[in-house]
Amino acid sequence: MKQAWLVSALTLFSGIAVAQERAIFNGKDLTGWDNAPGWWTVEDGALTAESTTEKPCKKCNYLIWKDGQPADFELTCDFKLSAFANSGIQIRSERRPNWDTYGYQADMTGNGGIVGFVYHHKRGLIAARGEKVTITADGKKEVQKFGDAAELLKNFKKDDWNKYRIVCHGPEITLYINDVMMCQITDNETKQTSGIIALQMHPGPPMKVQFKNIKLKELK
Repeated sequence: MKQAWLVSALTLFSGIAVAQERAIFNGKDLTGWDNAPGWWTVEDGALTAESTTEKPCKKCNYLIWKDGQPADFELTCDFKLSAFANSGIQIRSERRPNWDTYGYQADMTGNGGIVGFVYHHKRGLIAARGEKVTITADGKKEVQKFGDAAELLKNFKKDDWNKYRIVCHGPEITLYINDVMMCQITDNETKQTSGIIALQMHPGPPMKVQFKNIKLKELK
C-alpha cells in the first residue's frame, strides 16, 4: 500500500498521467471495427483478410477501428503475412468513403521489403528502414541514416508472427519491429496530428494478412 501511494503521489506531483494500455480487438469478433463486407473475419484469434484467384482484391479496403482518433499514443500488435502480401497500419489518418483512408501508414510486405517504412497517401515514401527523417515547416526533408536497411530486416521473420510497435508523440512517429527501431520521422509540416487507426487489405496477387493482440496506450 505504501509503495502504491508513493507512485500515485509522484504521478500527481509531476503532473504526468499514467496511461492505461487497452486491447482494441477482443480476439473473438469484429466488435469495435468497421469492415468492407466480405473481406474481414476472425480466424484463430486474429483479424484476417484473404484474397484468392477466385476472389481477387481489386481495390484497397481498410478495417477501421471505430472507437477513437488518437493523437499521441503507442500501438502494438502482432502481424503475419503470406509471401506475396502487402499491407499496412494506418495511423493519424482520415477516413474516406468505401472503407478507404488517407494519411500515414506503417508499411509491411510478406517478403519484408518495405517492413518498417512510413508512407503517406499523398506524400509517398516519408522514411525508409534505417532512416531518421525531419520535415521542416516549409516541407524540406532532411534524412539521417542510423542503420543498415538489410541488417535491420534480419529482425523480421518471414511467414511468421512479428510484433509492430508504433509510437506517435507530438511531431514524431517511430516504428519498431520485434522491439528494434526501424525508422523515425519528425514531421513539422503536417497539420494531421490525430486520426483513425486502420488495417489494410491490398489489391494484387492472392494474399493473406492477419493481426492480433492489438493494444493501444494513449499518451498524455
